[in-house]
Amino acid sequence: MKLQTKVLLKPSTFQINYSNKLLLLGSCFAEHIGNKFSYYKMQAVTNPFGVLFHPQAITQLVKNAVLEEKYTEKDIFNQNERWHSFNAHSVLSTPSKQKLVKNLNAAVAETRQVLTNATHIVVTLGTAWVYKHLELNKVVANCHKVPQKAFNKQLLTVTEIEASLQEFISLVKSVNTNAKFIFTVSPVRHIKDGFVENQRSKSHLLTAVHNTIELEKNRGDAFYFPSYEIMMDELRDYRFYKEDMVHPSKLAVDYIWEKFSDVWLTKKALETTVKVGAVQRGLEHRPFNSESEEHQKFLKNIQEKITYLQKEYPFISF
Repeated sequence: MKLQTKVLLKPSTFQINYSNKLLLLGSCFAEHIGNKFSYYKMQAVTNPFGVLFHPQAITQLVKNAVLEEKYTEKDIFNQNERWHSFNAHSVLSTPSKQKLVKNLNAAVAETRQVLTNATHIVVTLGTAWVYKHLELNKVVANCHKVPQKAFNKQLLTVTEIEASLQEFISLVKSVNTNAKFIFTVSPVRHIKDGFVENQRSKSHLLTAVHNTIELEKNRGDAFYFPSYEIMMDELRDYRFYKEDMVHPSKLAVDYIWEKFSDVWLTKKALETTVKVGAVQRGLEHRPFNSESEEHQKFLKNIQEKITYLQKEYPFISF
């Protein structure tokens, strides 16, 4: 009996191993996947500017990094006793404007460095809905709870998204000709926009991404991973969602990560994730008696595994 529709996947030609370096940008789902790379001790940096939901915000970040644009106090504003940037998520916001400027410029420098060395760049697009600040006449990455009357809400057209993604690729290529691009659309539904509006948004993103990949076909360095389709088809039951019925549950994230790993990680990398996972679980273990001989043997065994891993991958630390 067939109880599930499966999204067909095949291994990529440019798979990821532990020597590769990754940059993950985009929505909160990028954070989920980035956390997996971090857990398994792979060389990955996720969202230096925090979560970015739409393609123009991601492109603006990369543009600032490539051009090494410096932030000043003119580029930030105060709202609810905290300083914010319209180009960054509130995770960077602070009560000190000097600290925010410092953090923004540090994030720009980090993004520039990672872009230059990255072998794979994973981009997760969340929405095509954007907010344009009326006074500044610019699309923002985050509204930071500024009253909505200060913005005009707009749905990016497919053409606008394509232009943004093509600019993004060109900017990266200007500093790194070898990077491979993995695009995906977030499985998180933005139902605050409305159910129909969310579907319109996702359809614009999907069409633009595939059009962009088709344009890059000759170079063969842009790919699509179907996170959205796996969630919608293979994991359509509500038990795969958190209590808000919108965000994927841990089980769903683990499932999509497993699918991503099968497509994008080399066989050796997969074997190493198993070894790293065993160490991580061992380090999380809390003994009844930390002084017992049995526990000391357990700790010695864990340390031997760590030493073995670090011998082959010196950058790994626990």
